[in-house]
Amino acid sequence: MGEFLSDSDFELYRKLIYDESGIHFSSTNRSILDSRLRERLRDKKLETLQEYYSILIKDKEELKILLDSVTTNLTRFFRNQAHFDAIEHFVVPELLKIRQTERRIRIWSAGCSTGEEPYTIAMQLKELLPPGWSFEVIASDLSLKSLMVGKEGFYPESRIQGVPDNYLSKYFDKKPNGFQIKEEIKKTIRFDYHNLKNDSGQRNLDVIFCRNVLIYFDEAAQKATIERFWDALAAKSFLFIGHSESLFGMNTKFEFVKTDWATFYKKSV
Repeated sequence: MGEFLSDSDFELYRKLIYDESGIHFSSTNRSILDSRLRERLRDKKLETLQEYYSILIKDKEELKILLDSVTTNLTRFFRNQAHFDAIEHFVVPELLKIRQTERRIRIWSAGCSTGEEPYTIAMQLKELLPPGWSFEVIASDLSLKSLMVGKEGFYPESRIQGVPDNYLSKYFDKKPNGFQIKEEIKKTIRFDYHNLKNDSGQRNLDVIFCRNVLIYFDEAAQKATIERFWDALAAKSFLFIGHSESLFGMNTKFEFVKTDWATFYKKSV
């Protein structure tokens, strides 16, 4: 088929995707964009990238579909266990002291993909919070397809690797071809479409999980996202990012926290 995505087309699409989502395509991940665009043209029965581009700038729904397809949805239950150990041994004990008056904890799983992360958080809080405390988990993503899976809360056997047996028996119902999250956990989570390029409108959150999302952004978009997280968090709250990500060298107000379990960030004021 020869070169499908010319340099000028690459620049055109790269700018559109960046302007709409903050997702940054460099020459190293150009091939991902190339293959996703081929798929969309096939599905839409279109001949040229120019035709598809003229549809994208008019049709917001199609633009959402393209953005959905270029984000890689790699996730699993209890992914990076060290973060959940830090939640158990450090963050929750801290919040139990700090939030004595409210007795409510609010967590945002930003870039939640197919829901494994927010469900992990919700099951963990169910286990750790004393009677009289409540919690809410907001789960957002750029991928509508992933959000539908998360809302459904059904996972084939291959996807529940890593879930401890006691969690599995307590919070899932076994079905013939997989496992269904129980309603008591589902109702603690609000799934919501959100593009991290925009302000979520969230305020007074206690914890934000945004892991392995910033790697898709360039420096300017990363900084803008981190500043919006600061605004969304309450005083004395926590931010978790991916273990290959760092705020090092970025001028932010977050404090670096190193514990026996994991490293993360804190908003003290």
